[in-house]
Amino acid sequence: MESGIRTMPVWKWALLFLASLVLSFLVMGVGRGAPSAVPAGWLRSLAAVASSAAMLGVYALFVRWFEGHTALDLPMRRMAGETAKGLGVGFMYFVVVVGVMYACGCYRIASFNNQPAVLVNAFFCGITTAVGEELVFRGVLFRWIDEKWNFVVALIVSSALFGLLHLGNPGATWWSSLAIAIEAGLLLGTAYKYSGTLWLPIGIHWAWNFTQGRIFGISVSGSDSGPSLINPEISGPEILTGGDFGAEASVIAVVLGAALSAWYIVKIVRKK
Repeated sequence: MESGIRTMPVWKWALLFLASLVLSFLVMGVGRGAPSAVPAGWLRSLAAVASSAAMLGVYALFVRWFEGHTALDLPMRRMAGETAKGLGVGFMYFVVVVGVMYACGCYRIASFNNQPAVLVNAFFCGITTAVGEELVFRGVLFRWIDEKWNFVVALIVSSALFGLLHLGNPGATWWSSLAIAIEAGLLLGTAYKYSGTLWLPIGIHWAWNFTQGRIFGISVSGSDSGPSLINPEISGPEILTGGDFGAEASVIAVVLGAALSAWYIVKIVRKK
């Protein structure tokens, strides 16, 4: 992705970068909160999709205004394909994590819920978090540092700040924030760099939250997502279960996320 960021004077880059970051956080806050004003059900799902589209539209306008070009990381022709790939990666990620937890005797299925409408609505409502956080951390934070400085600096900074963002969550510890930085920050950053689009990390993030929370009934970054397909019984050492924070603080998730990130890095290097 080419833009004028690399050739900006450092002072101008710093000012526009900070302005971009502040604006993107504001857009994320409004975009994520707006659907909650709509009654629960299919109307809230529709509001979540509309809110996500609005966030993406603001980002595209913002790039045009601040940087003088179209948002190169939002190619519409690749939206369906890349998002679908991301959904697949995010879903399989937690299938593997829970599968290992099950094999270790830490996860057991207690019962199932038969609430398909609730799960469908939850799936669509979950898009706002994925879109909002990816616009901030990959679309602005990662991209601006990567294009001005380099990929390594962008990956380290964006991953570290992504982990710190979750430090205030219920049940969070310094370890859980480090785990998020490694497994999610690195994975989403490398997926963004490899694909050159926001669609892939949005899909991963979206399915990641939905699968662990609404399918497997695991706390998502310390928060209870609500009714899930499976009512689980989780027990065992916190290093495997993640404790109150959820499986994201499990060493299983960290190792898998690091491995996937390394795989993307290899693919990035081979593209050059």
